[in-house]
Amino acid sequence: MGRFGDGIGISSDLFEAAETAVAAALAPLRGRTPDLALAFVSGENPGEAGELALKLTGAAATIGCSASGVIGGGVGIEMGTAVSIWVGVLPGAGLRTFHLEVMPTDGKAAVIGMPEVGLSSDEVAVLLADPFSFPVEGFMTQASQALAGLPFVGGVAHGPTGPGSTRLWIDDRTVDRGAVGVLVDGASARPLVSQGCRPIGPAMTVTAGAGNVVHELAGMPALEKVRRIIGALPPPEQAMASSGLQIGIAADEYTDDHDYLVRTILGSDGDSLVVGDLVQPGQTLRLQVRDAEAADGDLRSALARCPGQPGSGALLFSCNGRGSGLFGPTYNGADHDVRAVREELAADAVAGFFAGGEIGPVAGRSHLHAFTASMVVFP
Repeated sequence: MGRFGDGIGISSDLFEAAETAVAAALAPLRGRTPDLALAFVSGENPGEAGELALKLTGAAATIGCSASGVIGGGVGIEMGTAVSIWVGVLPGAGLRTFHLEVMPTDGKAAVIGMPEVGLSSDEVAVLLADPFSFPVEGFMTQASQALAGLPFVGGVAHGPTGPGSTRLWIDDRTVDRGAVGVLVDGASARPLVSQGCRPIGPAMTVTAGAGNVVHELAGMPALEKVRRIIGALPPPEQAMASSGLQIGIAADEYTDDHDYLVRTILGSDGDSLVVGDLVQPGQTLRLQVRDAEAADGDLRSALARCPGQPGSGALLFSCNGRGSGLFGPTYNGADHDVRAVREELAADAVAGFFAGGEIGPVAGRSHLHAFTASMVVFP
């Protein structure tokens, strides 16, 4: 008798897809009612289908969101019409759902709705956010200070027609703004993040920079330093750098073996590099490359740090820039991430969605990422 289940329904009729997905997800539970359920819906008019699906699970705590593509049943469905459901029986766990909204206060914006956090070592927050009405990156920055030690895992939702069309579900209602989430305590849930890159060249210190512009690396104009590093690489790595070069910013300067927060190189400004995050002199940077082989290896390496246990479950938030666009048929295309998680963790149930930004912790602090696979694993 399983504790976790997942199911996917693929149909032009989202209500039919919802019923199919729920039936498949509940089957391993053999009549037990789940404590927690999540729904992910892609297609036009997702609101009522998602709400129906969550009600059919019978779970006490439910959240979900609309998405550009969904993951479940061992497959990934990109830009299709489908419903994915994940359910879990979590005896003894504390589950508290919440809806975050942005409210103006004294000329500033404040996020309200976060429940009181106990900050136990066994607590994790799953967060699903609307990109048009919720400042995900700003909230992660503030949460890393105000809620230090609480890992957030999740993703940025998607609406079929842009602003105002995102749908979020929490318990028995649909909302179209902010973010929804669930605090899980006492379930031994473990967050994992695979950034899908591997480092190339040496680690370099920022010797001049401001904002998101790096002027000098290791005492040399930044662009010249990068060109020299790439020029010294073997031809295969030069080819990878030409199509997928990123920059890694050391998450903690006080460790010898750095964890890097991977960010996009946005371009150049004269001899300077413009990157997708704030930098300052003294920080350590290292070039990173992203390709299918590197992303596959990085994901499997991350999963290896969480020993597989038959009967486990996982929620998976995979970037919509991964899937078939990154992996192709050689690496199972849109199915790559979910297959890898199921294989490496021996997991019974893995479900989630293709996100427009992924949330997960690196070096003890939660961040908004791109091109990653972010997970929470329930053993």
